[in-house]
Amino acid sequence: MKIIRHGEPTVIMSNEDSRHKYFAWPTVTRLKNGRIAAVASGYRLSHICPFGKTVISFSEDEGKTYTRPAPVIDTPLDDRDGGILAFGESGVIVTSFNNTANMQRSHLNNRYNLAGEGDEANKKLMTEYRSAYLDYITPEDEQKYLGITYRVSYDNGVTFGPIHKSPVSSPHGPLETKDGRILWIGRTFSEGADRVLNGDKVAAYELDPANGTAKYIGEIEPIFDPDNGEALLSCEPDTVELDDGTLICHIRVQGGRENGHSKYFTIYQSESRDGGKSWSKPYPLLKRRGGAPSHILKLEDGMLIATYGYRNEPYGIRAMISTDGGKTWETDLDVYVNGVTFDIGYPSTVRLADGSFSTVFYAHTEADGPAMIMQQHWSLEI
Repeated sequence: MKIIRHGEPTVIMSNEDSRHKYFAWPTVTRLKNGRIAAVASGYRLSHICPFGKTVISFSEDEGKTYTRPAPVIDTPLDDRDGGILAFGESGVIVTSFNNTANMQRSHLNNRYNLAGEGDEANKKLMTEYRSAYLDYITPEDEQKYLGITYRVSYDNGVTFGPIHKSPVSSPHGPLETKDGRILWIGRTFSEGADRVLNGDKVAAYELDPANGTAKYIGEIEPIFDPDNGEALLSCEPDTVELDDGTLICHIRVQGGRENGHSKYFTIYQSESRDGGKSWSKPYPLLKRRGGAPSHILKLEDGMLIATYGYRNEPYGIRAMISTDGGKTWETDLDVYVNGVTFDIGYPSTVRLADGSFSTVFYAHTEADGPAMIMQQHWSLEI
């Protein structure tokens, strides 16, 4: 198979007239009324930033133009990762998560946060700016808002209800099954700055969006380095349901050190044939640093298209395709090549009315410039 790119990628979310111009971690989907909606974390200063808020934009013209992003989840904490699900007749769930103020303080001076901030004096000012806001966050704020959050709309995203909390997080949100259940397969939440080896796991829950409750269904076994048996981080899953009810879950797996880099940054797959109660042993789909996390789109004919970020040079967005229900995949198809920075990824894909595709992701067009939400229009040649 071959990916045919149509034109250059376009920017669909940015905020060039402000210091708060960093946007990342988007999801795109088609709503029940036919509009396309994209969500992301935006109006940020940088990769880890207390001013982050989860926003939504709409397109009425198959992705050619989008409305200016409007906040949906904007707590006193750093609201990250925009996920979205269209469900029922007109329902929309927008998801996010956040971290403690102390976790954010621990990253004030990392390379993500200071990139693009100019000289040392300006970097110092921006660090003080972030720090002053973090001092303003109260224990009551954290008690009320800390965790994995979501809000529900019943009018195709025009209005939203109160913030609910979920026990699990995934960058693109939950899924609706053929029988109308809302399943969320995600990673359990940890408050600590080191969220790798603290017992968290990928688990399945059933949501009741009407009242914000969640019922435990099952979980996926942990993943270990086959070389030395060390536990690896399993996180940021995405799940799709096949026509026969099988659930296919892709899991971001990372950890270990090799040649100064993370030894693993890849995707493993696990399946469930009983609605998420039990899952197969996860197995790798890509090489050790083949890219992650994944978003899976199922087409009407059953074909699966999974898009994922690639953070080795030349950096970019890739796709893998399965025509046999996830049993085998053709991998490493280039959707977009960036060549600028490894701070890139979290793609998701929507099919357009003409049968082509739009993949939405975040990327920098300049090494010292802000991250923006971009889309690449493409089609598939079989």
